[in-house]
Amino acid sequence: MRPSICHLNGVDLPLDEARVPVLDRGFIFGDGVYEVVPAYGRVPFRFDEHIARLGRSLGEIGMRDPLGHEAWAALLARLLADNDPADQCIYIQVTRGVARRDHAFPKDTPPTVFAYSFPFPHVPESLRRQGAACITLPDTRWLRAHIKSIALLGNVLARQASAEVGAQETILVRDGWLTEASASNVWVVRHGRLAGPPMDNLKLAGIRVGLMDALAATAGVPLERRPVAEWELRCADEILLTSATKEVLAVTTLDERQVGTGKPGPVYAALYAAYQGAKQQQAD
Repeated sequence: MRPSICHLNGVDLPLDEARVPVLDRGFIFGDGVYEVVPAYGRVPFRFDEHIARLGRSLGEIGMRDPLGHEAWAALLARLLADNDPADQCIYIQVTRGVARRDHAFPKDTPPTVFAYSFPFPHVPESLRRQGAACITLPDTRWLRAHIKSIALLGNVLARQASAEVGAQETILVRDGWLTEASASNVWVVRHGRLAGPPMDNLKLAGIRVGLMDALAATAGVPLERRPVAEWELRCADEILLTSATKEVLAVTTLDERQVGTGKPGPVYAALYAAYQGAKQQQAD
């Protein structure tokens, strides 16, 4: 496999040669945002939606998009061509740049723009067949989770809690209501109906959240966007996770208790098939 090529501030170079000054505000303050764009066969999947969300996150922290849609498209095309394998993810990070340490925004500081590729971490078939194990925790993160911020310590600690008990994800609950998971959006199925929490400042608007409307329509699954109570999560017939790398994944154990039949259910199967169809449609 070829050496990994990344992009840093206008230059494409080997990943192991990339360097960022220690006074970069991303390093000092976590002052920046990021995106992860999946690509199948070196073609970005739902690229427009990812770049639009990047722009929204930048706007929320008072930054302008440093490149713009066409320049991002060209950058991703180069990285996808220069790296292996054919299925990749492109990580994009934009910070407020290098400046004297001060909480207030510096003036006229060039942003730091970084992007690199890594192989798409396909969910193992054994995990798809058996489903994921999850735990729950109170959602104690900050109140602006709709920003895709690089300041992810709350998510890191939540995910570590599930890793330590051999589970695949941590589902978060705030004041008795489902929010999201440490690195996924969460859906519940009861009586054949799919429900997901509405997007607000407590949740990141996952790109798969928008896609789920089309997938549910294709699969013939009724979909409701409404607040989901914790008791519904615990009484669900099926629980699903969605993210760029998980695509759609069934949860079959929650806090060491069986979800539904203990196996991936029919709604999961229909939505996963619809997701694969959406990927194929883009490829065609």
